[in-house]
Amino acid sequence: MLEIKNLNVHFGVIHALKGISLTVVDGEIVTLIGANGAGKTTTLRTISGLEKPTSGEILLDGKDLIHTSAQERVKLGISHAPEGRRVFPTMTVLENLELGAYLRRDKESIANDIKMVYEHFPILYDRKKQAAGTLSGGEQQMLAIGRALMSRPKILFLDEPSMGLAPLLVQEIFRIIKEINKAGTTILLVEQNASMALQIAHRAYVLETGSIVLSGAGSDLLQSDDIRKAYLGG
Repeated sequence: MLEIKNLNVHFGVIHALKGISLTVVDGEIVTLIGANGAGKTTTLRTISGLEKPTSGEILLDGKDLIHTSAQERVKLGISHAPEGRRVFPTMTVLENLELGAYLRRDKESIANDIKMVYEHFPILYDRKKQAAGTLSGGEQQMLAIGRALMSRPKILFLDEPSMGLAPLLVQEIFRIIKEINKAGTTILLVEQNASMALQIAHRAYVLETGSIVLSGAGSDLLQSDDIRKAYLGG
């Protein structure tokens, strides 16, 4: 279980996260929704160890990670597919996937996991020798998710996986996210497409200007009039 308690983050005088608390239980898909600038990406980056909190607790299976490096957090089971994909453009698809397993030494299992990624994303198998920078936006997103899976995470962070993708590709990405979750990976999802996120999430938190203002089952928030008006266009 991932548990965040009273997390505060400042960037200079800007109070970016204001005492947020949330939990992600093993086996769940939990989503964070909210407008641009609400603090969603900052939340993921802070839990991953890429931003330093002012105060609060980040607990993974009861272990406080506040003073743990980002690399150590990967070893403990956190993997992060960042906003904007961030693939290594001059390296091949296969080399990007192998880099996702850079902390691992179990060569046979790594090879099996690369096969698993190709099963989730068959197009990546077809492109395995191609430079990642030449892939389409959707293919790069698939590669970013596949690379994050290569560390065998307990919990996978996905930051705006549908950003910039055509509607049909968005449907495919969300189908695969559900598939990955059903195969046993817990997921914390940041997504501006609130409708799609709430359709697949077990639970959701709504962030506004650095504060959690609402939480509940994904299906309940999908039916909420306030959420529909604010985030679902009606």
